Amino acid sequence: MCVWDGCDVIHMTISVRWLRLVQCALIMGLIAGCASQPPAKSVEMLDEKTGMTLGALPEPMAFIETGIYDVLVPDKQPSILYVGPVEWDRSGDFGYALWVQVAPGVGGHRLDDIRARGAVTLQLDDGPVALSALDWRAGNPYPEIAPQGQGAFFSIDIPLLKRMAASRRIALNVRAGDLTMVDFAPLQETRSALQQFMVDRDIAAN
Repeated sequence: MCVWDGCDVIHMTISVRWLRLVQCALIMGLIAGCASQPPAKSVEMLDEKTGMTLGALPEPMAFIETGIYDVLVPDKQPSILYVGPVEWDRSGDFGYALWVQVAPGVGGHRLDDIRARGAVTLQLDDGPVALSALDWRAGNPYPEIAPQGQGAFFSIDIPLLKRMAASRRIALNVRAGDLTMVDFAPLQETRSALQQFMVDRDIAAN
């Protein structure tokens, strides 16, 4: 039985680190198990606040902080970005966004405000694209994933979606508090999911 006040803090710290280990293991196991499966069709939801119909991937794509920490070392764990395209339909007026959520790691970089100008850059086969945050007022078609950090919606359009879907590899760079850029690499193949999204949203031929 614990007889001192710091015990709960130690147990909580161990639990958080164990959660990160389990999370990384589940993500990697899911990727390995689903690598040969065809991408799932996109889903829709009605946003009651705005009246818009939102289209999204059934699950967001995961990107992991690279080149710094070993996921098997419990003292330091990488941050993970969850990313997904969104289509909104306001009575036939269509627009597109890219949702990004940070699941903060342990002992890694302290990321800058991802809504700040120049804080998030997409790395595509044909070059980088700096993203600009939107003043998003609708709901989120993607589930918020623990441990939950900052999140934002970024402006994209059909030409950029096509570039993303054509890229063999997508990466993200996120600015840290010390002004260095932190690299995030995909934990799964992204091209098939994005191509399926474009087919489902009937924009592949646009």
